[in-house]
Amino acid sequence: MKEITINPDFDVESLSDAINSIMSRWSVQLLDINGPDWAIYDYEMDLKYLIHFDVDFNDLETRIKLEDLKLNIIHHIESLRDETACRDNLISAVFL
Repeated sequence: MKEITINPDFDVESLSDAINSIMSRWSVQLLDINGPDWAIYDYEMDLKYLIHFDVDFNDLETRIKLEDLKLNIIHHIESLRDETACRDNLISAVFL
């Protein structure tokens, strides 16, 4: 498993490209978005990547960037036309 930490000053477009590249390279079964941790699993449900966002979820600008990033990734997953799934729990009461 590879762990990646993302700082608050991340660029949505370049990070979208990087995550989309990971999603296209691997045989990905699931992207599990759970607050600050985005886990990418293969078809054996082995965790391949853990992307941790070291950001302030109370900051409105950061939340907007995260939502934009999430939408970019979901659109990419839909374009793959395979069985890749996404489970989304980006913002919940636990993080607010």
